[in-house]
Amino acid sequence: MSTLKQLFIKVGVLPFLLVALLILFSLAGGGRFMTLSNMLTMSRQATYLAILTAGQMLTILCAGFDLSVGASVALTSVVTSMTMVAFPSPVAAMIAGILAGIATATLIGVANGMTIAVFRVSPFVVTLGMMSVAQGLALLLSKGVPIFNLPSYFNRMLGIGKIFGIPVPILIALLVIILISVLLNRTRIGRYFYAIGGNVEAARLSGIAIRKYTFLAYVLCGTLTGITGVMLTARVASGEPNLGAAFPLESIAAAVIGGVSLRGGEGGVIGAIFGAILIILIRNGMDLMNISSYLQMVVMGLLLIFAVVMDHFRLAMKGRLR
Repeated sequence: MSTLKQLFIKVGVLPFLLVALLILFSLAGGGRFMTLSNMLTMSRQATYLAILTAGQMLTILCAGFDLSVGASVALTSVVTSMTMVAFPSPVAAMIAGILAGIATATLIGVANGMTIAVFRVSPFVVTLGMMSVAQGLALLLSKGVPIFNLPSYFNRMLGIGKIFGIPVPILIALLVIILISVLLNRTRIGRYFYAIGGNVEAARLSGIAIRKYTFLAYVLCGTLTGITGVMLTARVASGEPNLGAAFPLESIAAAVIGGVSLRGGEGGVIGAIFGAILIILIRNGMDLMNISSYLQMVVMGLLLIFAVVMDHFRLAMKGRLR
């Protein structure tokens, strides 16, 4: 078996796409793509999608997914901003706003997890319904307009702040990646996530509490979504009721391209993060090529379909080798 074939079976289509797109955008970007400033810009942009993809990956490992992450980010942004505006003290406002925002998204994860795990309702139906609920609440609370007058320190610290020259969002993303990697590779919880996604009946017969760990995956996904929502709110310095509309598609595409199987039980956080970087790379490259946002939506949709088809081929090839 050739080395390329072995690489494809092991990590999926990601390395091939990365190489092809780096060459394409380097040639078509007019020398602007492979510059240091553009790489730093992409790194900052990738942090938000990377954290969200890490959460999405946990639900996919358990053979589910979460379509409500985008609307949850919007609701988090609105709740965070409204809480901060309500407090006169900047420090108290920032602490209360961050906690309220993360708690809101976590509660959405709790609702999703409980409905899916306890009542055994399809993740597609539950998270699609929750997407509508969260988006409606975000628009209702904000009256459809952005919320301003947030503490300036909030933007300076979480949005554009740096520690030892490294942007704070990148440091937070690295911390999240390390924690999720430890969870998946060094703890019983991580092994149970893989077992549930790999064969739910075998996991049940092995004594694994299926409902408990499926519920936990959605709660963790909600918490990471809340962190993403708070960080994006700090970045744009306002509460935005339409923030994160593309996140459901992009986070699922990033995870699948990064080698996380949509059937569950297979994949890792590092691959998923590189999938998120690839999505940002594509978006950045298309911006430099002056491709319209409407066409970019088409490309992203096609990319998700392509990733799922490749995932199907990879699993089929892997099955034939067993």
